[in-house]
Amino acid sequence: MSHPEAVSEPWFSFLMELDDMVSMPVRFDCIGGFVVTMLYGLSHPTADVDVLEIAPQSAAEAFRLVAMQGGELHKKYGVYLDRVTVAQAPYEYQSRMQEMFSCAFHNLHLMGLDAYDLALTKLARNIERDRNDVRYLARTVPLDLNLLRERYQSELRPYLGNPKREDLTLQLWIEAINEDRGSETS
Repeated sequence: MSHPEAVSEPWFSFLMELDDMVSMPVRFDCIGGFVVTMLYGLSHPTADVDVLEIAPQSAAEAFRLVAMQGGELHKKYGVYLDRVTVAQAPYEYQSRMQEMFSCAFHNLHLMGLDAYDLALTKLARNIERDRNDVRYLARTVPLDLNLLRERYQSELRPYLGNPKREDLTLQLWIEAINEDRGSETS
């Protein structure tokens, strides 16, 4: 298999070793900076692949020791898998994922969240890097702010314990994006 240009090092070698470890299809539901970088083109370094789910579960267990932070492959390549448990994705996110690097690996299927779902996974943490990623997505996709708000209302908000904080965060994001858009046309 040739080295695809879309998968840069050390990611290609790291993921090839994972691909070689399994003999069945394995799906990674990827979020975070890895997806913003690899699928949407933002150039900022990331040392991990944030995954919401690895399926089947038996593969997740096999990867846990070698590919997670501190594992053999992390020590070898300086990058790792990070099983995310704090981010919450919109309810129907799996129906909108798209495969990254579709011809690069035999068994691994790295699925990236669509831009709206990806943005919404960053809502609860809301650190500066998250806000920058969302502003980047808003400019480059570009995000339809009505769709972002609608998806939040129908697929994420009902599942939050206390959504008032995220309501405010989303409103502030939308205001900042509108402000960016206003200054771009001036």
